[in-house]
Amino acid sequence: MDTEKNTAHRLRFIFANNMRRIRRWKDISQEALALNANVSRTYIGEIERGERSVSIDIMGKIADTLEVELSALVKEEISTDVLLKTK
Repeated sequence: MDTEKNTAHRLRFIFANNMRRIRRWKDISQEALALNANVSRTYIGEIERGERSVSIDIMGKIADTLEVELSALVKEEISTDVLLKTK
């Protein structure tokens, strides 16, 4: 029997890792990100751990809150330019 982690699309984990990396780089707490994206802090934690599928609407709100293009959150290799640049 497969667990959800084994069957989840790899982009879920790429998004989760990039979101966490950018959030930490910009020194934004999970709570602040959640508040500004209008979701719960628990939900943000679940996303970052790859436990939760995320709708395109929530992905957009997270990108807006982090001040990055949504495409940056799904790139396999995130460049330092993305971390330094704001939208």
